[in-house]
Amino acid sequence: MLPPAAGSLVPPAAVLCGLAGRVPSRVVTNDHLARRLDTDDTWIRTRTGIRQRHVVEPGQATSDLAVEAGRLALASAGTDTVDAVVVATTTPDHPCPATAPAVAARLGLAGVAAFDISAVCTGFVYGLASAAGLIAAGVAERVLLIGADTYSTIVDPLDRANAIIFGDGAGAVVLRAGHPDEPGAVGHFDLGSDGTHEDLITVAAGGSRQRSRPGEPSCEERHFAMRGREVYRHAVTRMAQSARATLSRAGWKTDDVDHFVPHQANLRILHSVADDLGLPRERCVTQVESVGNTGAASIPLALADSAARQAVRPGDRLLLTAFGGGLTWGSCLLTWPSLPRQERTTS
Repeated sequence: MLPPAAGSLVPPAAVLCGLAGRVPSRVVTNDHLARRLDTDDTWIRTRTGIRQRHVVEPGQATSDLAVEAGRLALASAGTDTVDAVVVATTTPDHPCPATAPAVAARLGLAGVAAFDISAVCTGFVYGLASAAGLIAAGVAERVLLIGADTYSTIVDPLDRANAIIFGDGAGAVVLRAGHPDEPGAVGHFDLGSDGTHEDLITVAAGGSRQRSRPGEPSCEERHFAMRGREVYRHAVTRMAQSARATLSRAGWKTDDVDHFVPHQANLRILHSVADDLGLPRERCVTQVESVGNTGAASIPLALADSAARQAVRPGDRLLLTAFGGGLTWGSCLLTWPSLPRQERTTS
């Protein structure tokens, strides 16, 4: 597809035409965690709203979940070809190379453009903007975007603060070139970052900063670390500000939003952002109770779950927003299209 000539029609928009989610079969309940951590089900539910999460089996990698979700999303879209594959992840299979080319090859898409996006839990929203850019520029007519993370591979299983929060999963969408005013069109983005707070969410070891120093990294440096109270404050503030900016650009009011789909960090953050925006909590799409915080996979997994439950219907207006390490944040709007019936990823 060629880009439109100067002075011609509006560039094509990215339109959602396929959707799927996948989580590992292994379930870890709060009671399972209580056996190794100084905690219990009530404590975890009160602070996070999470009752269980799914984790990969030994030897299972992020790409394995990404391939499963990607294959299902392609089937949902009724296609076996795309022009680009984008994988948003914090837990790539390897520091080098990127995970997306291997995912593309395993899906029979070798030869197409493929790259990773690293924006931590904001990765899927950044990925939507990137896919929309590829389509608007005429580089791609169809893009497979996958948010996939296996946080169980980077979180210390004995870390009481973080082991209770995170789970593994993958969610994928297929985006095609279409018209900005048709159902499924993604648009009116707001993206931001603040690297002065890069130390709030980290895995210190594994990069050039640590590898350029003498000596081996400590166990703490090898694992995910988060300064929870400060992250909570930034998450609520940044997500609410980004959501408002996006609504303003579209000329929408809060009452125009049928469903609010935030990154599934924990239930307290989701409700706090909804309250800040003046949105009724019942409009907040949540799946965190059954899968935990799945990083870049959380928004597409929540969308797939809502679609499977028929909680979202064609024509509904959605506001998506996310916050992650970096710090990064982002929001966008979407009018829900008609899609094939989804299967539930969790019970």
